[in-house]
Amino acid sequence: MELFDFVREIRIIDIVDVVLVAVLMYYLYKLIKGTVAINIFVGIVIIYGIWRLTLLLDMLLLSKILGGFLGVGMVALVVVFQQEIRKFLLMVGTTNFSARKKVLQRFNLFSEKQESATNIKAIVSACSKMSKTNTGALIVIKRNNNLEFVKTSGDRMQMELNQPIIESVFYKNSPLHDGAMIIEENNITATRVILPVSNDTSIPQRFGLRHRAALGITEKTDAVCLVVSEENGQISYLKEGDFVLFEGIEELQRQLEKDLSY
Repeated sequence: MELFDFVREIRIIDIVDVVLVAVLMYYLYKLIKGTVAINIFVGIVIIYGIWRLTLLLDMLLLSKILGGFLGVGMVALVVVFQQEIRKFLLMVGTTNFSARKKVLQRFNLFSEKQESATNIKAIVSACSKMSKTNTGALIVIKRNNNLEFVKTSGDRMQMELNQPIIESVFYKNSPLHDGAMIIEENNITATRVILPVSNDTSIPQRFGLRHRAALGITEKTDAVCLVVSEENGQISYLKEGDFVLFEGIEELQRQLEKDLSY
């Protein structure tokens, strides 16, 4: 009878509250998984648990010290988790932007989903050809977020995108092959770009600096990346700080068309 009364007292808003907390915890876990930040997070949870215990036991001096430490620690927390907070806000902002588009499309405020202006076939074909010759390549394709902060580290370009140009840029004897290529819409806007490298400790050792750089830029922005390994010619597709699995060039092209359409 008591259980029935308890269930009857549960409101819809309580269920929504639990679901939102679960989603928040999932995003937090996804952000700090495989990084040193998870050890700091566990330490903070332990200190918070001890503080709550000291309050329960009326240990006034120790609870005041721990309470003061946690209060000041909020500022330190922002500094320590600066990259994770930035990534979280980017993830939330990008997700909301995509969700708003889907809602508007359902109400026919957008007549239909527009295709990407980027020549995706040229990019995929170039990667496929470079894969056969083990030609290393790192291609960053812009979506919503501005990439100006990384473009300044390379050579600015303004070339129309096509397969021969991509291959010539990453040709082993080309002076432009070292670093990343930035593609915006259907133009190559920068080459030899230096990207921020990911500090994720869970990245397998077989992946080199190109893959770490691709993970780094996709952690900090909503751009997508293609990497061709110089060691084995393998093509990797990265998005939102993670590897996207695909089978074959055709599936890769379909995935890119889906992610770059708007």
